[in-house]
Amino acid sequence: MAEYNLSAKTVIVTGAGRGLGRAMTEALTEAGANVVAAAHIEKDFPELQEACSSNSGKLECVTGDIRKSKDCDLIISKTLDVFDEVHGLVNNAGLTFTYITPDAYRRDAFKKRKEYPKFYEASDEVIQNVMDTNFVGADMLSRRVAPHMIEKGWGRIVNVTTMYRTMTRQGASPYGPSKAALECATEIWSKDLEGTGVTVNVLNPGSGAATPGMAEEMKEYSKSLENPILIEPELMKAPIVWLISDATNQISGMRYDAKPWDPKKPASEEAERIGAKAGVLLYSMPDY
Repeated sequence: MAEYNLSAKTVIVTGAGRGLGRAMTEALTEAGANVVAAAHIEKDFPELQEACSSNSGKLECVTGDIRKSKDCDLIISKTLDVFDEVHGLVNNAGLTFTYITPDAYRRDAFKKRKEYPKFYEASDEVIQNVMDTNFVGADMLSRRVAPHMIEKGWGRIVNVTTMYRTMTRQGASPYGPSKAALECATEIWSKDLEGTGVTVNVLNPGSGAATPGMAEEMKEYSKSLENPILIEPELMKAPIVWLISDATNQISGMRYDAKPWDPKKPASEEAERIGAKAGVLLYSMPDY
């Protein structure tokens, strides 16, 4: 049973068909929330619907590409048509390394980082798609839901980013810059929404990568390590339920990592232990 009851909440989760998005959707519906699962791969929905079928919260699946403004409008309008209101938005949809450099996730290539492509070798199409999915789409949806939340005096925006060392690792462009943009936006949006009852926070998997899209040999290699480089999506469940709950009414502009989060302990204690200001690692250099 979930630690918090979300039975009165309606939440949009992007990239909900698989991986982190699916895990968070399962957790939110289990906690009683109504979830609009938005994704552009429609074939992922039947398994998601089956996984959530016995949960107390209702699930509505919407096919859409958040890179397109009309699809963002569709996701919002569908949410309001079905559930009448929107309380939360989880900006999870993203294009990762498996889209930018798919061959890098063979075990042999992973161990030879010099094989990673240089930033100037990426095509215009790759750059545009990654930035549009990881930042622009999240921005478009957030700008559309914020007025609804402000009117109600309560809301949650949760942005899924990544670790700073992942943002800046070799071969991470344009993935890293797109996530850095969302991290910085989190801080700006939290300031803009101060006093409205709407909070904006970051939840990221932690040090490593989520398992979907990785080759099976890469998954097996990760399991053999003392500190696995791949992260199971289920680790996102406890923190996302806490972030959407009333327990975080006074918490905004923060970032939380799922990997070190212990779901067996009270969420408030884990949040206190793990939380840091959004963008804090970007402030490591002094101003001159």
